[in-house]
Amino acid sequence: MKIAVSANGPSLDAEIDPRFGRCQYFVIVDPQTMEFEALENSSAMAAGGAGISTAQMIANKGVGVVLTGNCGPNAYQTLSAAGVQVTTGAVGRVRDAVEAYKAGKLQANVQPSVEAHFGVGATPGMGMGRGMGRGMGRGMGRGMGMGMGIPPGVGMSPGMPPMPEQAQAVSREQEIEMLKNQVQMLLQQLRETQRRIGEMEEEK
Repeated sequence: MKIAVSANGPSLDAEIDPRFGRCQYFVIVDPQTMEFEALENSSAMAAGGAGISTAQMIANKGVGVVLTGNCGPNAYQTLSAAGVQVTTGAVGRVRDAVEAYKAGKLQANVQPSVEAHFGVGATPGMGMGRGMGRGMGRGMGRGMGMGMGIPPGVGMSPGMPPMPEQAQAVSREQEIEMLKNQVQMLLQQLRETQRRIGEMEEEK
């Protein structure tokens, strides 16, 4: 059984991209040997239907499990129909996520983790230093949130819309765990942003 992990780079040490349909890469790992194949996501910049087309691409690779940050309903349904288990809330490096799954620390989802069109308008490297002027608000609010329905250009600010029904249905313990995962994703994005700023300053 192969595991596909959404990532922002083509290696086991790449950070996990919290978006499924619009992630930059998938690292497809054999959990027994940790041998891997890096696959660039050709649907990352699609105008629409990125989740479905990405899910079909992954299913065609013979993957049994997907590890990612968030997964919308269209992608979730496509993957489930193909017999692929979906596990969201993965953070850190690809290698660490695979090890966490093997250790039973990551459990398969029984429903999507975010609403439809959650990552629409996102760009590769969203909020991570590319297109800093127009990408930051959208990156912090849309790509990293746990289904909070934040509109484009709005960050994590007061007056945030309520969580969708599918998120409200979880227990308090599950909600706490999701919020912890969200904090980890935001911290990860902040580190990537700071790293990219440092690279750009060195290039001056």
